[in-house]
Amino acid sequence: MKDSKSLVPKDGMQGLKDNFAADSISGFIVFLLALPLSLGIAKASDFPPIMGLLTAIIGGIVVSFFAGSKLTIKGPAAGLIVILVGAVADFGGGDTGWHLALGAIVVAGILQILFGVFKLGKLVDFFPLSAVHGMLAAIGLIIILKQLPVLLDVNPALTKGKSPFELIAAIPLFIQNLDPRATAIGVVSFAIMLFWSKVPGAFLKKVPASLVVLLIAIPAQLYLNFKETAPTYAMVHIGNLVESIKVNVDFAGFAQTGIFIKYVIMFALVGSLESLLTVKAVDMLDPYHRKSDANKDLIAVGVGNTFAGILGGLPMISEVARSSANVANGGQTRWSNFFHGFFLLVFVVFASPLIELIPNTALAAMLISVGLKLAHPKEFIHIFQIGKEQLLIFLVTIFFTLFEDLLVGIAAGMLVKIIIHVINGAPIANLFKSPVSVSFVDDKYLVEVEKAALFTNYLNLKAKLDAIPQEMHVTVDFSKTKLVDHSVMENIEHFASDYAKSNGTVELIGLHEHKPLSSHKLAARKK
Repeated sequence: MKDSKSLVPKDGMQGLKDNFAADSISGFIVFLLALPLSLGIAKASDFPPIMGLLTAIIGGIVVSFFAGSKLTIKGPAAGLIVILVGAVADFGGGDTGWHLALGAIVVAGILQILFGVFKLGKLVDFFPLSAVHGMLAAIGLIIILKQLPVLLDVNPALTKGKSPFELIAAIPLFIQNLDPRATAIGVVSFAIMLFWSKVPGAFLKKVPASLVVLLIAIPAQLYLNFKETAPTYAMVHIGNLVESIKVNVDFAGFAQTGIFIKYVIMFALVGSLESLLTVKAVDMLDPYHRKSDANKDLIAVGVGNTFAGILGGLPMISEVARSSANVANGGQTRWSNFFHGFFLLVFVVFASPLIELIPNTALAAMLISVGLKLAHPKEFIHIFQIGKEQLLIFLVTIFFTLFEDLLVGIAAGMLVKIIIHVINGAPIANLFKSPVSVSFVDDKYLVEVEKAALFTNYLNLKAKLDAIPQEMHVTVDFSKTKLVDHSVMENIEHFASDYAKSNGTVELIGLHEHKPLSSHKLAARKK
């Protein structure tokens, strides 16, 4: 494990010089992953497909210079597809809906910059983890439902305007109207996405599954002569990048005040939440144990979204799959993100005709695999193992997200968790603030928490913990609490893990009188 501070890669131009080979190679591999996904996400979002590539190019070439994290890859995310589709539809659909949705994206980007300026990155810890996972699982289910008809290559007119529950009901209709040839390419592509990581041989596993899909899907459609025999909706159409780069944003959506505000909040809130969660996760993967500046990263993403929104692009986040691939393939500094954007730009400028050889069923297969990861049955089992009450919060969030939208879904999940806390004995007066005292004795810090430690009041405890110097012994005493919820248990564990990397130690006491609500080590506990 590379943990010596003397080995930590330098930043800036010296970092480029020292790590050129590693970062350029990793950036190239991530480019191979990002190319089809960016196209697919844009198309699934009812944006021009080329705008997905534009967003990833901006996220790499522009945002990498001032991002607060060293290894995350910025680009369009599947998790925002649901919001984007809703925005385009609610603003009138088609090109009009796209142009007006861009106005909300730009304002949301400015809002994200303000989040970072006012150091609101810590707000990621305010949301209960079961509700967050429920939101992501719901997004995964919606992606699967919306991309299944594309995988079957049915006429888009059959799916237009359908809600998630209506899409479920229409599955038999989609199967009746599938195109066998295009569907076969999609099914094979989906199988590759699912099982490529299990092929024998270390070398083959290093080849991105999405690249393998393209290497099979493109020759297959050429052999089947899709250009002459398939409907136009079977193939990707991107147009010319140079001609597409202009001021595409239209702020006339301001006139629809309620709709405009709704989507500004959703883009800013969900995008920031996903991005911050990715930054936290990638920091745990960093072999050099570098800690990202979450607020600086929010500012960087906000700038990228403002810029992309003006030109017609999608909102970007620190994307988890591409960021994980960057770490796994040896990325060392922010330059790997830059190179991923650079290679995308070169490819779009010099090889864009190749993109229009990709069948849409192949892109749908990639997106369905992303949706399956978000809504995998293992996620349901994992939440159940943490506690039955966590599963209830998880399922409520999913249902209301599918039934209404993401904001309603996560609000419903939070409300259910608050009700559960009250039932479990949390004092109503301490739902949003709990007394926390810090004392320093014999070179040791003692943090005493009273009443209840909940997701709704955790920010108070977090502020106290973050103020403690590094390389100390910290004892967190929960003996005076009636309830400690799962989100606090997990956040404390992350704090302890991060603090240990600075040669400090964290000890939890006072929980022996609490009864865990399940056998999981991070289950909620109550007296």
